Amino acid sequence: MTTTLEQLRAGRLAGARELKLAGGLSEFPREIFDLADTLEVLDLSNNALTTLPDDLPRLRKLRILFASNNPFTELPGVLGECAQLSMIGFKSNRIREVPARALPPLLRWLILTDNDLERLPAELGRCTQLQKLMLAGNRLRALPEELAACTRLELLRLAANRFDALPRWLLGLPRLAWLAYAGNPFNAALEQAALIDTPISGIRWDALQLELPLGEGASGVIYRAALHADNEPAPRAVAVKLFKGAVTSDGLPDCEMAACIRGGEHANLIPVLGKVIGHPSDTHGLVMGLIDTRFANLAGPPSLASCTRDIYRDDARFDLATVLGIASGIAKVASHLHRGGVMHGDLYAHNILHGGAGRALLGDFGAASFFDAGDRELAIVLQRLEVRAYGCLLEELLERCEVSGGLDAQLAALKTRCLSEDIDSRPLFDEIAASVASFDRHLRNRHFREGVKP
Repeated sequence: MTTTLEQLRAGRLAGARELKLAGGLSEFPREIFDLADTLEVLDLSNNALTTLPDDLPRLRKLRILFASNNPFTELPGVLGECAQLSMIGFKSNRIREVPARALPPLLRWLILTDNDLERLPAELGRCTQLQKLMLAGNRLRALPEELAACTRLELLRLAANRFDALPRWLLGLPRLAWLAYAGNPFNAALEQAALIDTPISGIRWDALQLELPLGEGASGVIYRAALHADNEPAPRAVAVKLFKGAVTSDGLPDCEMAACIRGGEHANLIPVLGKVIGHPSDTHGLVMGLIDTRFANLAGPPSLASCTRDIYRDDARFDLATVLGIASGIAKVASHLHRGGVMHGDLYAHNILHGGAGRALLGDFGAASFFDAGDRELAIVLQRLEVRAYGCLLEELLERCEVSGGLDAQLAALKTRCLSEDIDSRPLFDEIAASVASFDRHLRNRHFREGVKP
């Protein structure tokens, strides 16, 4: 909740661990130092700040600092002197430089999305605790090879930059599981082909009647709508996603639309019916099948504390049949996407809709990237990268699964293989799907022998 400078000055925030101040601030309020003994999270987003004070380390417990939507042109060097600082977010500034001295020793999560960066310091490789690095929407042509020393890095966003090639050494990072690189020159031809060379039909805007919003994400808004098709006697209920057009933390909306289209038809994907054409503001959009209201997100996105792992309800529990159903569906759809040259890039429980009884739909292609499926070497290493994300999902499901006669141990062994830091030892999705199908048959046979109804 946003607080006011007046509240701070009046002493009404004494002992606060978190502080959010917005409203056109052009100077860092010195009154913040009154909270030096307790403040852990400071959010100064949506202001007019260009500098931070040299004595910022007086906030000795500061762990998290957000300063998005400010006109900073350089990441403040004083950040590197904040001993406990582990998360830094300077999204949508005007940052051109990241001085080596600005990198604190405990850095885990660095957000520099939508800035003007052309290079990063080699010293970033010394941030060995780094788990999340978000760089979409900059002017980067390369990464420092020293970043290979960041072996804990799990999530990397490089979309909408100026890379002429994907740095292959990145794919050797042992824990990298979520990678996005769409919207770079080396990938442009594949993305354009997905938008042009596709059998998907165009659906005119004037044939759609928006009814109510169903949800909103970083890339767009989804509406329930009625489709009035000439060849159908009555309007059909559909979902329409209208893209915002701005760079997101994951990448570009056009790239997301291209990936949705290339994904094609699959039982574990939300069907795409057509592209919106003729919108009066030239807004891009997709018309999709309307999903049963019983479907809901399997989990929530990671928190500031969990960093890279999803957040489930405290009471979330799954029986083994449900875990097998979800695991099977996601392995099959991931295999389907990779055969078509698409890496989802954000394979997470919070991007899976679950309709009960193991029914699962994979959604949100905002971080999806294209690759040449004919380049077998690249295709396999990208698939094994995404298999690690699948292993994280499987681990989370098994942590919330009822123990069941040995099959859970076999699933746990599969999970361990998926998470292996020896990348070449990870199974591919076809093998995973076959293993899960085998586990499912054993469970059904056991239930049959025991007279348990499925």
